[in-house]
Amino acid sequence: MAENRIRTVRARSTRTVRAATATAVAAATLALALPAHAAPFTPTPGADGVGDPLFPTLGNGGYDVRHYDLSFDFTPVTYDFTGTMKIRARATQDLSSFNLDVDSLAIDAIKVNGKKATWSIGPGQSGQELTVTPAGGLRDRRAFDVELTYHGNGRTKPTGQPGWRYMSDGGFASAAQASRADTFAPVNDHPSDKATWSFHLTAPDGWTPAANGNLTGTREAAGSAGSAGSAGTGGSTEPRKTWDFALKSPMAPELLGISVDKQTYLHGRGPHGVKLRHLVPEDQQAKYEPIAEETGGQLAWLEKTLGVRYPFDTYGVQIVRDGYSDALENQTLSLFGPSWFDRPTYSTTMVHELTHQWFGDSVTPATWQDAWLNEGPAVYYAAVWADQKGFQPIEEKMKTAYAELDAVRKTDGPPGKPTGLGGFNIYDGAAVSLYALDQQIGQEKFEAVMKAWLTGHRHGNASTQDFIDNAVEVTGDDSVGTFLHHWLYDLDNPPMPGHPDWGVAK
Repeated sequence: MAENRIRTVRARSTRTVRAATATAVAAATLALALPAHAAPFTPTPGADGVGDPLFPTLGNGGYDVRHYDLSFDFTPVTYDFTGTMKIRARATQDLSSFNLDVDSLAIDAIKVNGKKATWSIGPGQSGQELTVTPAGGLRDRRAFDVELTYHGNGRTKPTGQPGWRYMSDGGFASAAQASRADTFAPVNDHPSDKATWSFHLTAPDGWTPAANGNLTGTREAAGSAGSAGSAGTGGSTEPRKTWDFALKSPMAPELLGISVDKQTYLHGRGPHGVKLRHLVPEDQQAKYEPIAEETGGQLAWLEKTLGVRYPFDTYGVQIVRDGYSDALENQTLSLFGPSWFDRPTYSTTMVHELTHQWFGDSVTPATWQDAWLNEGPAVYYAAVWADQKGFQPIEEKMKTAYAELDAVRKTDGPPGKPTGLGGFNIYDGAAVSLYALDQQIGQEKFEAVMKAWLTGHRHGNASTQDFIDNAVEVTGDDSVGTFLHHWLYDLDNPPMPGHPDWGVAK
């Protein structure tokens, strides 16, 4: 009996221990499955601007865009269009709502994570604010998807500056800098939020679309004559084709370069296999093809001068027939009005815009007050090119600009703290500041500073202070920081190193 009792007790004891162990394991497993201190979900609206020093309401807070996928169906001559923008983003706070930038777009529907969202449109500083309220809110640090369908007409007068450029044949090209991408699609329109892009541009047969990045294919559009699906823009059933493009390197919305026109592609190869594709009016190929072919040599020259390879896998120039008179560094596809090519020094402008692919497109300013980081290098290296080509000695150009800059500092702000965009201070004035740095530290160190800037911030954003810190680190000289601070922020011209005779304009 005693032996049987001991066995019974042991059996019961074993079962008790096993049960207790199982309970402990289950509790431990549950504890691991739940966060130790679950953060409360407290959604609030995202900011309606990023607080840019020059344009406080540009861009939006509370999220970071990772990818834009734009479908844009355009009808030439009438300028009617429909669009679908799909956005992949990541929340940077718990969001009850978030904003996108738009201007004169008629929103038809919005979904967030596949569910219908509500929205409202109100005034903004340079366009309009689209406030989207998703069902249930969005959690911090989690990815979310937005799909917006909309329509409009490119001839509609926007509330801000126009982004559309109209061709006399009924086509268009985008010139979106600094904040006009929102006239084509809903975006987070600030240079600090860069993302990859894909484009699907639809137009009638006989019209040629173009976009940033590489053309990946063409296909018959849904609703086109002979195909299944809904009708195209305006209910048209004429033959239409969709052209697909992919841009794998991140781009700020202001560099958007889309177009539909009677234009022709020209193809070539640049240094180390860089794909070159250019667009010219289809009836002016003989005039512009020799000009476009100069691009490969300009690429090679800049790579050698900068000591840094071209930052993208494709490049080209787009020369429009009319409707645009400026030049613009749309990422991988610079845009030019035709009048530039009536000048014997047109290649200087081509080099200016090509330089922007490194300075501005790959390394993008953190705020618009840092815009001198775009324009200064573009003017400077174009001046080096012009000097080497015999167009104008660089010393002559810099001396003239130095004399003018002193007064501009007082009216429009110094290069590093402009009161607006597009002024002499952030163009020639910034180039003079770089020339001064070259004179102060010597060409070898200057080249090292610029190379480190491009490689250290490739495909990212950077500020004026980042540039100053980079120069100090590369030279190992703290006084370089003080030197640059005076040149970029003082209201009076500092003395030009090596040129004590240079003075201000009388």
